[in-house]
Amino acid sequence: MDYDAMVLDQESLGPSVKISDSDQEHVDFELQNVDLSFANSLRRTMLAEIPTIAIDLVEIEANTSVLADEFLSHRLGLLPLNSKNADEVVYSRDCDCDQYCELCSVTLTLHARCTGDEIMKVYARDLLVDAKRANKWVGTPVITDPEGLGTVICKLRKDQELRMKCIAKKGIAKEHAKWAPSAAIGFEYDPHNKLRHMDLWYENSAQEEWPLSRYAAWEEPAQEGEPFDYDALPSRFYFEVESAGSLEPDAIVQEGIKVLQQKLATVIQGLTEGEEANGLNGDPYEPRSPDAVMNGESWQDAGYTTPYAEANGGQTSSWGQGAATPYGATPYGGAVSGWN
Repeated sequence: MDYDAMVLDQESLGPSVKISDSDQEHVDFELQNVDLSFANSLRRTMLAEIPTIAIDLVEIEANTSVLADEFLSHRLGLLPLNSKNADEVVYSRDCDCDQYCELCSVTLTLHARCTGDEIMKVYARDLLVDAKRANKWVGTPVITDPEGLGTVICKLRKDQELRMKCIAKKGIAKEHAKWAPSAAIGFEYDPHNKLRHMDLWYENSAQEEWPLSRYAAWEEPAQEGEPFDYDALPSRFYFEVESAGSLEPDAIVQEGIKVLQQKLATVIQGLTEGEEANGLNGDPYEPRSPDAVMNGESWQDAGYTTPYAEANGGQTSSWGQGAATPYGATPYGGAVSGWN
């Protein structure tokens, strides 16, 4: 089959992704044919701008454990909750309810009481999720251990009790780290430091004190005596995305691209609306700053009319005739000075 060479060339210049390793907790991939600023923007977006679900409000009815209410609330906020299809949950700031409702939140209840002599552990599995939520996944505690217990919330001795209601809401890691979808994101480019973006400080030997990463085998090292290319730019970037549990690692990458597209669309829309507001592409009768001259006449007086010389139409200043100043003539009158 014949292919259009021009189309193939264009496709080869576009962004490309190669996945090197992936499992339920992390994904490693290589991003090519993009700018450094774009790759770093994607990294920052995946770190702090992907919406997830986390416990944000805790209403404690009873707490006779040794842990303070604030300590327990902090631990509950850091529990990973399933955030699949979190877009179906409304931000609480955009909801019409007073504090929270089933549209902008997920309610979880916890009631545990130790009745035996042995220490009782309270796990994430003990949180009961209310059925009134956006979908069947969102807000469910993430449990990955083989026993199916989840994270330990606290320990209770005999006759100690916990009874509380937890309200989970949607947010991003820019607001609080509990909404972070990823535990860590590794980001690397130019493993041989051919571009010299890093100044390798060492005591004896840079090769021994700065070992190469595993991605160094994927690129050619600099040849001895090779002249430095001042115009060279990085084009291959290596990502290692580790999920915190609320989202799968591949979903973190997809959501990061989606959020980045939305942010860029907002910028483009703002720039377009700015051009229309200036009368470049919009209605010429839209509100705008008045021109200096309209229909051959000034839209207002020049700003130097005074009440001191009505005989001359109010065009004279208090310093003398012809709108002169004590420092000499002005463009509004003759070369007269009031200091003669």
